Amino acid sequence: MDSITHIVIGASIGEIFVGRQLKRKALWWGMVAQSLPDIDFLASFWSTPAQDLLAHRGFTHSLLFAMIAAVFCGLLAEKVHRKHNISLKSWIIFFGLQILIHLFIDSMNAYGTGLLEPFSHKRFSFNVIFVADPFFSIWAALALIAVFIFRTHKNKTHWAIIALSMSGAYLLYCVANKLVVERKVKNILSRDHIAYKRHFTTPTMLNSWLWNVVAENDSGYYIGYYSIFSKTDNITWQYRPRNEQMIAGKEKEEDLHYLLRFSQGYYTVERWEDTLVFNDLRFGQIAGWRDTNARFVFHYFLGTNADNDLVVQRGRMAMFNKRDIGSLIEKIKGN
Repeated sequence: MDSITHIVIGASIGEIFVGRQLKRKALWWGMVAQSLPDIDFLASFWSTPAQDLLAHRGFTHSLLFAMIAAVFCGLLAEKVHRKHNISLKSWIIFFGLQILIHLFIDSMNAYGTGLLEPFSHKRFSFNVIFVADPFFSIWAALALIAVFIFRTHKNKTHWAIIALSMSGAYLLYCVANKLVVERKVKNILSRDHIAYKRHFTTPTMLNSWLWNVVAENDSGYYIGYYSIFSKTDNITWQYRPRNEQMIAGKEKEEDLHYLLRFSQGYYTVERWEDTLVFNDLRFGQIAGWRDTNARFVFHYFLGTNADNDLVVQRGRMAMFNKRDIGSLIEKIKGN
């Protein structure tokens, strides 16, 4: 999830665990604990864009890191706040829970989380919630405001518990939507006589109602959108060839190898004028529900530098405009 979501959720957990003893310091400890796995952003200072894709949510988002960090940070916090008589065991549980919740939430979206690093490079992504969903985050944000307003610990804890419960309920709602969409999509693929090897469904930006659908066959992908409010069980499919022949013989180049791993095999290659472009399909197209020919959010330029080495430059995502937001709302409605 986005950093703000982790911060406000961490603050709420901090209030519940140690708010009585530490007052507002509990919020800061919660924010830090929940944000710890994202220290991997430091890797971007010395890695290439393609390397950074796998460094993010890699080892620092693993179960092994969670255990090591929980013990180390627990020892530090217990030493700093020894006068408050909070046991080392409580601190270790506090940090462990914060980090595990971070890993769990991050695994719910499309990016993928390296839970088993460094023993396995498998990425876990359950495609249940968009990486930034205001309906999930708003409750913890409101609780954080309430914590600063109320004076008694009882009221602060009360609001923190309510906030986390609301976020949890919304996540369960997203899971329910995912199950409905999966069932509908499989029926539609069968009805439309589309043979496929594998597929995925993932929510579009900032909501849990309009879902991006990608079904893979031997040479490419059928791409479409489905709204849970759709009045008819129909998907307008667009076919995109994979074009793997465009990168034949280059798969072992370091950066391209990273891209292929990161995409989990869901990719296409295109030529824009004289430049090859690698598209990761898992993050959808920029307003693809409106324009089926729109560029993909995650795209990378493949070229050669002065040493003829393959280099990758991460594509930038264009900002959404008022027209895109309006068309998104209409598509969610099932129109």
